[in-house]
Amino acid sequence: MTGVLTRGAQVLMCHRRADRAWYPDVWDFPGGHLEDGETPEEALVRELREELGIEAQVDGAVMARWVADDHSEDITFLAVSRWEGELVNLAPDEHDDIGWFTLAETQSLRLPDPRYGPLLEDLLGPGSDATADDPSR
Repeated sequence: MTGVLTRGAQVLMCHRRADRAWYPDVWDFPGGHLEDGETPEEALVRELREELGIEAQVDGAVMARWVADDHSEDITFLAVSRWEGELVNLAPDEHDDIGWFTLAETQSLRLPDPRYGPLLEDLLGPGSDATADDPSR
């Protein structure tokens, strides 16, 4: 489960530490894996609490889902525009930085997958909902 947090025309990204086994030294969205018995929404709420110290309101709006033919990869991107609490990096063993980025700023970031470009363009480009006034708080 991956949470795509937006505020106005910005998206939150977390920089994965260079020593991580999977996708090291890239900017990614926060999130993690489902635990037994969790729905995707419950897993994301838990992960955002553990990683960022916030209580997210996840309405289940799926932005994208990427599933590999061999099912070795199954990533669901869920939109998150409302939460309570101040964002803090509570997972320094996973992320060494967090930040808010505009579409133009994301284009200079090292991302984990080339498919992030079109996803970010859809999210933050002209005419997107994210370019409205800050709906995140």
